[in-house]
Amino acid sequence: MLKTRILLVVGSAIIIWLIFLLPKVVVNNDEALDNPKDSTASAVSPDIHTQVAPEIVAAIRNIRTQMAAGWPKEKNAIFADSLSNLYAKAGKFDSAAWFAEEASKFFNTTESRIKAGDHYYQAYSFALDQAKQNQLAGKAREFFEKVLAADPKNLDVKTKLAMTYVSTSPMQGVTMLREVLAEDPKNETALLNMGMLSIQSGQYERAVERLEELVKVNPNHTQGQLLLGIALMNTGNKAKAKQQFEKVKQMDKDPAVQATVDSYLKDLK
Repeated sequence: MLKTRILLVVGSAIIIWLIFLLPKVVVNNDEALDNPKDSTASAVSPDIHTQVAPEIVAAIRNIRTQMAAGWPKEKNAIFADSLSNLYAKAGKFDSAAWFAEEASKFFNTTESRIKAGDHYYQAYSFALDQAKQNQLAGKAREFFEKVLAADPKNLDVKTKLAMTYVSTSPMQGVTMLREVLAEDPKNETALLNMGMLSIQSGQYERAVERLEELVKVNPNHTQGQLLLGIALMNTGNKAKAKQQFEKVKQMDKDPAVQATVDSYLKDLK
């Protein structure tokens, strides 16, 4: 039971968002919004029982109606960019990515490529189906690689690109993360992901090293503090793990975080 929950918590990049970054407003089903005809199905879990704000639904329908009126390409690109923002607010990251890609085709800028890549990356991170994960990861890579071709020093993009390889070519992803840390030893995202991947592979001592470095860089990094507790628990250091989990409880009062921490504390008794 404990091992299963650990895998759910640190099995892939997906869980960091699932625990901490779930949007406050998401879509229950495809009837809640008019989905773009050519986009993939929603990647958001149907178990999240909240509704999209009516003003977001109205804004999406209004802009889609305007797009159907046949405006010039520049105007439609602006519409697509706006829809991308709205779908992201609604938690429909695959739809947000599709419209961001459409906008990027017109704008053809680094910023528009990063935006499309980020939305595909978010959709990939929430996808539960392996085939869909691979598809969305591939789309994210397509945009991130274009960005890095123009700006090889963009470490944020390189870190995300590395994580798209986790499910298909993990060593390639790890190698890229090490390259990021070689250039920026205090890169929080790379340290977090290296710690998470170390836990996934059962290298708990190594995970502790990475995560301790992360929380030195940023003591307020709640995700890192939680994963450090998990890593410590798996090294057998129950006393320190308990202290770590108690620290997380004080740091973040979100009910989901509190429930997650309490479940681990229960196992330590």
